Amino acid sequence: MTDTATHTDTDSRTDTDSQTETDTADFWFDPLCPWAWITSRWMLQVEQVRDVHVRWHVMSLAILNEGRDELSDEYKARLALAKGPVRVCMAAEQLQGPDILGPLYTALGNRIHLEKRGLGEESESIIAEALAEVGLPASLADAATSEEFDDVLSASHHAGMDPVGDDVGTPVIHYNDMAIFGPVVTPAPKGEAAGLLWDGVLLCTATDGFFELKRTRDRRPAFD
Repeated sequence: MTDTATHTDTDSRTDTDSQTETDTADFWFDPLCPWAWITSRWMLQVEQVRDVHVRWHVMSLAILNEGRDELSDEYKARLALAKGPVRVCMAAEQLQGPDILGPLYTALGNRIHLEKRGLGEESESIIAEALAEVGLPASLADAATSEEFDDVLSASHHAGMDPVGDDVGTPVIHYNDMAIFGPVVTPAPKGEAAGLLWDGVLLCTATDGFFELKRTRDRRPAFD
C-alpha cells in the first residue's frame, strides 16, 4: 500500500493506531475449500477472545492449480465450478468494498459446507441466495461466468499466495509481516481454545526460521 502521508502525519500516529495495524490478520479464502471454511470459523472465534481483527481476501483454487496435469478429472471439474463464487466475490468487493467479503463468504459457505449443497446444478441458486442475504444486487451473479474481474482476482490471489510460497493451498493468513498456510484443523476450536491455538500459531511464526509442523490428516472436515 502506498503511504501518501507526510512525515509529520506519520510521526503523529498514536500507539493505538500502530496497535490497530499490528492486530489485523489478513485471511485468503476460496469459498469451495472446506478446510479454509473451518479455519475461517476459528478466526471468527479468535476475534472474540483476542485483540485481532480479520480482513478477508479472495484467492482461487482454480488459479492455484493451473497447469497441474496430475489432478484427477473429477477435481478439475470441481475447480472449473469454483471459479463462479470467487468471481462473484471479486465483483462484490469492487462494487461495495472489502468489508462485504466476510458476510458474503459466510453466506456462500453456509450453503456450500453446512447445507452441503454442491456446486453444479445448485451453483446459480447458491450464489443468488447469498447475494440476497447480504443485500447485494442480483445482477452480480452474472460475474460467475464472466472474465470481467479475472485480472483483479488474479492480483488478489497472488498478493496472498506469493508470499507464502509454493506447494500450499488455502487457508492462508498474513499477520505481522508473516505469511502462513494454515492452521488446518477440524473441528474449529471455540472460545478460549480458539485463542490458545492463535497464541500457539503466533509463537511458532515469531520464531526466525520456523517453517512447518505437519501430520497426515486422518479425518474428514467437521463443521460442528
